[in-house]
Amino acid sequence: MLDTLRIEGEDVELEDVLAKGFSDTNCVESGGPEPGVGCAGRGIITSINLLERLGAYEEELDYVFYDVLGDVVCGGFAMPIREGKAEEIYIVASGEMMALYAANNIAKGIRKFAVNGRVRLGGIICNSRNVDNEHPLLKAFAEELGSHLIYFVPRDNLVQRAEINKKTVVDFDPESGQADQYRNLARAIDENTMFVVPKPMTQERLEELMMQHGFLDAM
Repeated sequence: MLDTLRIEGEDVELEDVLAKGFSDTNCVESGGPEPGVGCAGRGIITSINLLERLGAYEEELDYVFYDVLGDVVCGGFAMPIREGKAEEIYIVASGEMMALYAANNIAKGIRKFAVNGRVRLGGIICNSRNVDNEHPLLKAFAEELGSHLIYFVPRDNLVQRAEINKKTVVDFDPESGQADQYRNLARAIDENTMFVVPKPMTQERLEELMMQHGFLDAM
């Protein structure tokens, strides 16, 4: 979207920035500033405001998903939460230390906006990296936040093969076990009834939790 705006200016139509994806899904990539210039979070603000102005939300939509890089929790990235554009938040993490650190920071941001708004944490999704004790660690992490591990997605190189072919896994290999994993994940989200104001951890408690699951050597 930002590339289009840079080239075309503000005089754009919805079809200039919207593409049809698998199974008639409407897709928009917000993009960002040139490397080293500006804040990427501004791209999200610009994109959502422009989509509203162009009528992207006027047709009947089953779901609206915002896929946002949460390891940089600046004000721009929090915009869909702050402005009430998103009410269910799912944090995608793995059993790696920095992933859990980022996930805990995201929980802090959600809590800040949940106190006076409708936004709630719907759960943690583990995108597995095959870390030792990953499933019990993520389950304990989610429960510590007052939430739940809504789904554990196993690691499979089929994801990378689908990605290089510019397809989703379900489109690329619909009969695969990994495709079934994503169908099950979708069902878990659709049927979810547990939405909470998260209780983020201190850094010390996060490290303690990881040590309890054999992730860090005790000092």
